[in-house]
Amino acid sequence: MRRPPEPGVILRRRLAQTGEVIATLAVIFFVAFPLVWMILAAFKNQIDVYSTRLFFTPIFTNFRAIFADPILLGSHVWVSALVSFLTVAITIPLAAAASYVLSRHRFRGRDTLFLLILITQFVPAVVVAIPFFTLFRTLNLIDTPWALIIVYLSFTLPYAIWMLRGFFDALPVEIEEASFIDGCNELQTLRHVTLPLVMPGLLVAAVFAFISAWNEFFFALILTRSNSLTLPVAIQTISGPRGPMWEQVAAAGMLVMVPILIMSLFIRKYFVEGITVGAVK
Repeated sequence: MRRPPEPGVILRRRLAQTGEVIATLAVIFFVAFPLVWMILAAFKNQIDVYSTRLFFTPIFTNFRAIFADPILLGSHVWVSALVSFLTVAITIPLAAAASYVLSRHRFRGRDTLFLLILITQFVPAVVVAIPFFTLFRTLNLIDTPWALIIVYLSFTLPYAIWMLRGFFDALPVEIEEASFIDGCNELQTLRHVTLPLVMPGLLVAAVFAFISAWNEFFFALILTRSNSLTLPVAIQTISGPRGPMWEQVAAAGMLVMVPILIMSLFIRKYFVEGITVGAVK
């Protein structure tokens, strides 16, 4: 018969479990606190927004003020949508083609090229901010959507290539060889056989590119002035006679989250599959 564990062992296990629960709750608190504060602040007035009370009379004045602003929900939404969708439209075809070549074709320097692509992900944004600003000022692209699109491609493309290559590597080569035997060329095989099989990866890469462009703040703040302000930058300009109107900022922040939440609900199944398969060859 197995001997029952000693009291000291039981105590250590309980202490370890208690510590894990406390650490988990602490992480959840620090992650959820900004979101909860934003949701509560969106329904408060200018006085209650500075209080820590959980119980208050909710109001919808902040949302009405946001919807009444034709510029915030007009041109700024249009610029954000244009930049985000064009970033996705350019990222996915280029990343699919590049990752397919890196996965299926063997050539000298292939692994080195892939490593260089990954290294670009480790460069801090602040390091390349001044070079980008100087380049776009020379090209007269400051305060244009194209400046933002080019910058966003610099970090959505490497990530998408890395993820999609994992999908292509996990796909058996025999499937494509069978297509070649049936008379398809490489382009037809890629279009009709390979890409449909890696559709979860394409969806995940597209969502990542969209969210990255939709939420990006740092480069949008530096490279835009007035004509091409995106929503994250435009929101931080909401202010009144006494300074920032945090209750309206919170309401606008909730509206910015809506497209991402809707998109996540529709593709959550593919998102989990894409991260699991794409990250492991």
